[in-house]
Amino acid sequence: MSALELQGVSCTFISKDDPGQRYTAVQDVSLSVAAGEFVSVVGPTGCGKSTLLNVGAGLLQPSTGAVRVFGQSLQGINTRAGYMFQAESLMPWRTALGNVMAGLEFRGVPLADARAQAGDWLRRVGLGGFGDRYPHQLSGGMRKRTSLAQTLALDPDIILMDEPFSALDIQTRQLMENEVLDLWAKKRKAVLFITHDLDEAIAMSDRVVVLSAGPAARPIGEFAIDLERPRDVAEVRTTPRFIELHMAIWDVLREEVLKGYAQQLQKA
Repeated sequence: MSALELQGVSCTFISKDDPGQRYTAVQDVSLSVAAGEFVSVVGPTGCGKSTLLNVGAGLLQPSTGAVRVFGQSLQGINTRAGYMFQAESLMPWRTALGNVMAGLEFRGVPLADARAQAGDWLRRVGLGGFGDRYPHQLSGGMRKRTSLAQTLALDPDIILMDEPFSALDIQTRQLMENEVLDLWAKKRKAVLFITHDLDEAIAMSDRVVVLSAGPAARPIGEFAIDLERPRDVAEVRTTPRFIELHMAIWDVLREEVLKGYAQQLQKA
């Protein structure tokens, strides 16, 4: 059974100013993530990757198609999923500990238990001594670690990640990627990971799905990543098999990236 399954999903948006003007972001997309599987989706800018993630989270109702979570039809918010956003999502008036506690509190976990669990997760992501710091007192990498702890503290069965490390410098990014892989290996949750970085997708995933350029983006390629685990994201990039996979996926992705780039130029 798939942890998350999108079946023939299409998303069409209607202009508020002109109801006759419509834009189809994704069309007839079928995609599944098995329990314990790490799946990345790559594609050109504006191809609807984040749209699919929002559909899987229950934040966006598809125009057509269906979403199933562990075999059950998704109605409303996907309560079995945790979402790590690309943008900053920490509450500035709460400390790092308070931010990690927030979701647990909202779920009704007693305050003392929520504090203990949040402290434990901060230690797991290397921030055990920073629980009393506010977001503005943390570096970009520390804020991402706090967001990761915030997501994982809820122990979701499915983890949705929308380019969570794109704003980080390369060294911090690789540290965070390895951190995620280490934590994922211990719990083996289902992960749907959105990224523009093909290297990142290959280094982290069990499977990489390639989307076409929009509008009406659709899957045009799917690749099993048969690199041994555990992996170090920096070291694995130098292996012959990684290079072979990168060339094969880029052969499919290249033309779509050029199409997407041309479309962006036309809009400029």
